Amino acid sequence: MSDVTPADLHRILDRQRAAFLRAGPPDLKQRRADLRRLKAEILKRRTEIVRALKTDFGQRSERESAIVELIPLVQSIKYMIAHLGHWMKPERRHVSAYFQCGRAWVVRQPVGVVGIIAPWNYPVSLALVPLATAIAAGNRAMLKPSEFTPATSAVIGEIVRASFPPEQVSVVTGDGEVGAAFSALPFDHILFTGSTAVGKKVAEAAARNLTPATLELGGKSPVVIEPGFSMQRVSDRMAFGKLTNAGQTCIAPDYVLLHENDKDTFATSYQEAGQKQHPGGYAASPDYTAILNAHHYARLTGLIDNAAAQGAQVIRLGSNSDESHVLAPVLLLDVTPQMAVMQEEIFGPVLPVLTYRTLDEAIAFINARPRPLALYYFGDNRVDRDRLLKRTVSGNVTVNGTLLHYVQDDLPFGGVGNSGIGGYHGKEGFIALTHARGVYRQGRFNAATLLQPPFGKITDVITNFILR
Repeated sequence: MSDVTPADLHRILDRQRAAFLRAGPPDLKQRRADLRRLKAEILKRRTEIVRALKTDFGQRSERESAIVELIPLVQSIKYMIAHLGHWMKPERRHVSAYFQCGRAWVVRQPVGVVGIIAPWNYPVSLALVPLATAIAAGNRAMLKPSEFTPATSAVIGEIVRASFPPEQVSVVTGDGEVGAAFSALPFDHILFTGSTAVGKKVAEAAARNLTPATLELGGKSPVVIEPGFSMQRVSDRMAFGKLTNAGQTCIAPDYVLLHENDKDTFATSYQEAGQKQHPGGYAASPDYTAILNAHHYARLTGLIDNAAAQGAQVIRLGSNSDESHVLAPVLLLDVTPQMAVMQEEIFGPVLPVLTYRTLDEAIAFINARPRPLALYYFGDNRVDRDRLLKRTVSGNVTVNGTLLHYVQDDLPFGGVGNSGIGGYHGKEGFIALTHARGVYRQGRFNAATLLQPPFGKITDVITNFILR
């Protein structure tokens, strides 16, 4: 699959838009057929997908690829197929007192051509779930996978070409220059998943065309642990959330806030949980994923070195492999907000631990920073949990667990401010990629006659009643 030029991008968009205007929106039967065909092609190439992911990452757990890439993707498509008929039904709306003889309703109509820019960390699910959502909403789509996962992008291209004609869905590849040209196209909607820094550039480019944008970004997602809560229970679930994909997850727990009396207990318990998950170590483990490339590996080791130089206690849970970019989990104690590891999203298996004395301190710490994409709370105290949720603003929340809010198809997914704009998944994705068109049908009675004789007095009575 060869890279495209900016001129190619415009030709593809023009072709898709012309086809959309010519054919009109697909009906329910067609959309379901399209989604079933996409699902079938994904399942048909399951082995190719897993192999491509391993090629791009160097070391990628096959079991993890199935659990975090394929299962959420297939389940999401099944959910859309099952509920699409309900989402597409016109919604009756209230008619005001003057116009009771008429009828009003809202229909969700596709917007046209949707541009999708996918990231490298989950290059299959974060490309094809948005694509399936665009198809469910009745749109056509252009998909730009990440240039950092070329083998996976090639398989995605094969899946799309086998599922759709190019005037319905096209996959385009290229470097950052192509990505910039892609985001500058006058799409009817653009959906971007990636870093906050790049998301700002996408939003700026989209604004020039007044293109609505859904931005799925990231940020530093905190974990707040209730004093005295079971550290074994916390650590097992924290290790799952932090070590899945070696922490290269936008909603991975980024840092921990726990009571100062629980720091040592947590440190011991977390080390045990990590070793239990990978008893043979990390460098040779078939169930542990490598850091994508040398650049990100160096960035993460730099964060660790910076923290150590400023007084953090560095606890390594295993040995690294510089050659294959395998970074064993690292726990950082005695962390301060000034350290580089607390200034940027980590996106790796490095876990800083900070302490608090009161829950108000933890809430203030979170609120002093950009709003996170995810928030995690461990504890059984409902009063404290509800106080934390009421006084903070974030994307989704998982209580007594990590990551699992993402795979709930009936929950919207999205951030706030620096962690994202808008949301998708399930019904919210369908809503995001459609336009709510209001329709009013006037009845046989013409309300305008109330303004004419002999209805003047009646009109006055009605007016006074409404304006009382």
